[in-house]
Amino acid sequence: MMPSDCLPNPVTELNLGRKNLASAPPGIFDQVELEVLNLSENRLSSLPEELGRLTRLHTLDLGHNQLSELPESLGMLTNLAHYLYLHDNRLTVLRESLFAGMQRLRYLNLSENRLAALPESMGNLASLEEFRADHNPLGRLPESFARLASLRELHLRDCELHQAPEQIRRLRRLNFLDLRANHFTAMPAWITELGELIKLDLRWNRIERSGWTNALEARGCRVLR
Repeated sequence: MMPSDCLPNPVTELNLGRKNLASAPPGIFDQVELEVLNLSENRLSSLPEELGRLTRLHTLDLGHNQLSELPESLGMLTNLAHYLYLHDNRLTVLRESLFAGMQRLRYLNLSENRLAALPESMGNLASLEEFRADHNPLGRLPESFARLASLRELHLRDCELHQAPEQIRRLRRLNFLDLRANHFTAMPAWITELGELIKLDLRWNRIERSGWTNALEARGCRVLR
């Protein structure tokens, strides 16, 4: 445990990754000037509501822990803009309020959790440019996902999808779309409407070559099957 008097005051960046922490040192929540916090690769199973005090955070890394839930106060961190990394935890549910105020967030990684659904508040992530949710049993996307007009990279590998979600059709700025290892047997013709698509990865599905494949490749999009 790191006592609060071991931390300089004020501090704007704090790296506590790979410290074998079973709980977050309470002193860090007094550091209200923090802008970057890394608690990755520890043994954290929960975080206190005091996390919400760090309202200046723009980068938060909680990846590779044992988190099964997130504090409700995480949704209060509306200055998160650069990076929210939750990869490789044990999350099964996300609160509907979580993303309601994160209009500035540009990168979100939820991969390798146990999420069967995403909250409708995803649609509030108006600035989101890259989203990763690989290896979650999602099955579908929330209707609000269609509002993520800034999205350029979307990674949904092994998400128990049986067809391309219709919401993707509205994401006209997409450059990279990863749908590997799902349960597709065909792709909708509207995939050619994604005019800025550079790479479409469909490996480990059972999709035959079709007219949409030729159309995408003819304009320079790389299609992997």
